[in-house]
Amino acid sequence: MLYLMLLLAYLLGSIPSGLIIGKVFYNTDIREHGSGNLGGTNTFRTLGKKAGFVVTLLDILKGTAATILPYIFTVNTTNWPDWVALPLVCGLLAVVGHMYPVFAGFRGGKAVATSGGILLGYVPDLFLILLVCFLISLFTTRIVSLSSMIISVVAIIYVMFTNDLSLQILIICLAIFIFYRHRANIKRIINKTEPKVNLFNKKK
Repeated sequence: MLYLMLLLAYLLGSIPSGLIIGKVFYNTDIREHGSGNLGGTNTFRTLGKKAGFVVTLLDILKGTAATILPYIFTVNTTNWPDWVALPLVCGLLAVVGHMYPVFAGFRGGKAVATSGGILLGYVPDLFLILLVCFLISLFTTRIVSLSSMIISVVAIIYVMFTNDLSLQILIICLAIFIFYRHRANIKRIINKTEPKVNLFNKKK
């Protein structure tokens, strides 16, 4: 049961929200447009605000759903290390699924929204803090990638003041994922060529 649950967590993360919304409602494969990414940002740019919000929400909920799996299923954790929180492991597997989805040729998103979903399910206070920080950064810089990396750093600082070793390890892993997945964005930010979002456009 334990291993089936871990597999389910990965499969939940592998659900390609952006691809499904794009093909079903817009007859568009967003992998063929913009950055080619399956995440919320490329959905916003390719399909508009409504689709972008829906995909971002679904990607968040994938992480949350995976995180609460251990609370739904009763599993045998006799040989599970005491310092490892099973909900966080399930959430992390959902993030891996989001980045490398089996249902979309292992070509997925950049892990930010699904990572947030883990926090929503495990430590909602931190989720809300990061959401506020993200929005402030986004309205200030208008750069989604930079805002995503900034909140990764904020999250690391936050958890260093907690006694939750499992959460600390998770946040460090997520931050590494996020910075790695944004390596091309980092180069563009340095070169001042990273696209900025138009927060007040009227595209639906």
